[in-house]
Amino acid sequence: MTLFGAATTRGGSGRRNTLGLRNVHKVRLETVKVLVIGPGGREHAIVRSLLEDPNVSEVHAAPGNAGISKLVPTHAIDGNDPAAVAALASKLAVDLVVVGPEAPLAAGVSDAVREAGIPVFGPSKAAAQLEASKAFAKQVMAEAGVPTAMARVASNAEEAADALDAFGAPYVVKDDGLAAGKGVVVTDSRDEALAHAQSCFDAGGTVVIEEFLDGPEVSLFVLCDGHTTVPLSPAQDFKRIFDNDEGPNTGGMGAYTPLDWAPEGLIQDVIDRVAQPTVDEMARRGTPFVGVLYCGLALTSRGVRVIEFNVRFGDPETQAVLARLKTPLGSLLLAAAKGELDKAEELRWSKESAVAVVVAAENYPDTPRTGDRIRGLKKVEELEGVHVVHAGTKLDEEGKVVSAGGRVLAVVALGTDLVEAREKAYDGVELIQLEGAQFRTDIAGKASRGEIRVSYAATSSVPKVQA
Repeated sequence: MTLFGAATTRGGSGRRNTLGLRNVHKVRLETVKVLVIGPGGREHAIVRSLLEDPNVSEVHAAPGNAGISKLVPTHAIDGNDPAAVAALASKLAVDLVVVGPEAPLAAGVSDAVREAGIPVFGPSKAAAQLEASKAFAKQVMAEAGVPTAMARVASNAEEAADALDAFGAPYVVKDDGLAAGKGVVVTDSRDEALAHAQSCFDAGGTVVIEEFLDGPEVSLFVLCDGHTTVPLSPAQDFKRIFDNDEGPNTGGMGAYTPLDWAPEGLIQDVIDRVAQPTVDEMARRGTPFVGVLYCGLALTSRGVRVIEFNVRFGDPETQAVLARLKTPLGSLLLAAAKGELDKAEELRWSKESAVAVVVAAENYPDTPRTGDRIRGLKKVEELEGVHVVHAGTKLDEEGKVVSAGGRVLAVVALGTDLVEAREKAYDGVELIQLEGAQFRTDIAGKASRGEIRVSYAATSSVPKVQA
């Protein structure tokens, strides 16, 4: 059994990070042709934003979904096959490949594309271990002095039981490998925690058992080019399937941004204590991190703590965050892929709030029902400030949109504040017709009512970013 202690905090150098607020040299780009890899809502949101970038001349997607196919050409390849992706990128003569999901990154798609001489936004297979192995991420955090939960890695039931008893309830058990956001169990039941651990052992894996972290959770995407870090606007997502954070974990049932309740200096604190030290450590190891570092954080009474790292844009936070981003996305991602984030255009954000509400299929997150017709999409798009992001959708033989996954779509709305954005988002959800559909009714509810309380205080003296 491997034991990781709570990391001793040390600040990042701050020499190679930027909050995107100062005036920096703006790079003039020729028009860019982009290929986006992935089938989900995150990729649909990325495609939408790329199409708004005046420097982006053409966008392709593989394999895409029903919503993406209405916007750009799609290609029916296996996005997890490094050779197939590299071949398609070369055939299309694209200037940039953006890899959306975690599985292609862990499979080495970015490596194959880079070997083909094409810039790619997404970490190498080696760097993607930050998400593919939670034990590896703990090792990196320990070396980098990044504050996180104390944890033990267990490979059998006896080790798991010892770790659970050491940390006590609530019990936190995480599948060490990729689990699409659903490999984590947080429970007061020791039997349930042990059962989840055993299911991971039976599948040939190991688990990471952690101390429970109190305080509200925050998602912060940080663009990285191997050295420079540029944070986006923080968001909060909702992992559990039911209202009031009840039921099993999912890939995410909704999100909102910005976080008006976030403490002063939070973003700079995360850059200095989490993102920059991690990127520096990855560079020191000879596996520079290029892409987006998703920092899943808990704002505890003892300060910021890392819950997990992902190595790609989170879903559904991406849908809300990109809805507010005014800086051209393609230019940003190309700058990261080329190691030129320090020259990228400063970030600009809409003053509006964004709320994304996920509509999921019946029986999600277990074995979701698929193949059902989805109606009401055009009516939603007619609402001012509201749009639909497709996730698990496809076109049937008649060209009609049907469900093809657990999380089917997200309704995303912009409003002058969270109250208005929520109202618009749920007005859109009510127009969606999908048999057996389920969605949470409390996305951004507490925040819109000013009910979130934070006992954490940032250690940074840098003013809070006005997102």
